[in-house]
Amino acid sequence: MSSPPYKPDIAVVLVNLGTPEAPTPSAVRRYLREFLSDRRVVEAPRLVWWFVLNCIVLLTRPRRVAKLYASIWTPQGSPLAVHTRALADKVQAQLADPRIRVHAAMTYGEPALSSLLWRLETEGVNRVLVLPLYPQYSATTTGAVVDIVARYLLATRRAPDLRIVRDYCDRPAYLDAIADSIRAHAPLAADERLVFSFHGIPQSYADKGDPYPECCAATARGIADRLGGSAWEMTFQSRFGSQPWLQPYLDERLAALPKEGVKAVRVVCPGFAADCLETLEEVAEENREGFLHAGGERYAYVPALNDSPAHVALVSDLVREHAAGW
Repeated sequence: MSSPPYKPDIAVVLVNLGTPEAPTPSAVRRYLREFLSDRRVVEAPRLVWWFVLNCIVLLTRPRRVAKLYASIWTPQGSPLAVHTRALADKVQAQLADPRIRVHAAMTYGEPALSSLLWRLETEGVNRVLVLPLYPQYSATTTGAVVDIVARYLLATRRAPDLRIVRDYCDRPAYLDAIADSIRAHAPLAADERLVFSFHGIPQSYADKGDPYPECCAATARGIADRLGGSAWEMTFQSRFGSQPWLQPYLDERLAALPKEGVKAVRVVCPGFAADCLETLEEVAEENREGFLHAGGERYAYVPALNDSPAHVALVSDLVREHAAGW
């Protein structure tokens, strides 16, 4: 009589933001509707925002954004989804622990974190470690993941043992991995300015207590310290709407640097675990054009850690640490 197949008793869920399922206006519209309907992302009064979202944003942005996605799409799909799946697979292999099964999930879009949590319950998994792939905590990102988990816990009658990794913005292995990736790209030249770019959030969110700016600063300082005396600065990108966001803005600084005598920059985005639209199109292409048009001469973008060996080792260590004792 054969024994039943072994069922892993620990699920590790690597959670990224999400992506449209295809570079088409309809797919982008579905994704943006879900993403921009989250109160964690947009805190505007609901009635006002419903009108803006459905009568303006979703009528005007999907076609333009779909073209941008099409410019970075790969035969395997969205880069963010491809890299996140590859990272999960490689972490699974690195852990080499039959008790643990590593999954990739998204806050918005597919594979949905909410659906995965219910599937794990039906499979009898009683221990779940949720690891948001956001090194710097923000209510807009990690907080949104916690909300999904909380809604699941409110609805289920079989809550699992559950742990959530809050952030890892100043973890030495993470800072080492980013610093090493900058060095591996090419030695920093004496005339080259290192520019850290983090995804922005509205200034009002920080004013209300979101610790994100402090997390970003800790990361930037930690990486810069590892690189020695290189000149560097910290900026924020991807603002949306008319209200003030965290400053300085990346595009404005890139336009100003040539006038200040800085003709060469290297941009790195430590807050992005995987390359995506905001890094591959906005930073690597759009902002490059802006810098060169303003008089810059050399522009380089350092890719995200993606599924690199250093990233796999970092995430594997986080899993071992936070799953200790299970």
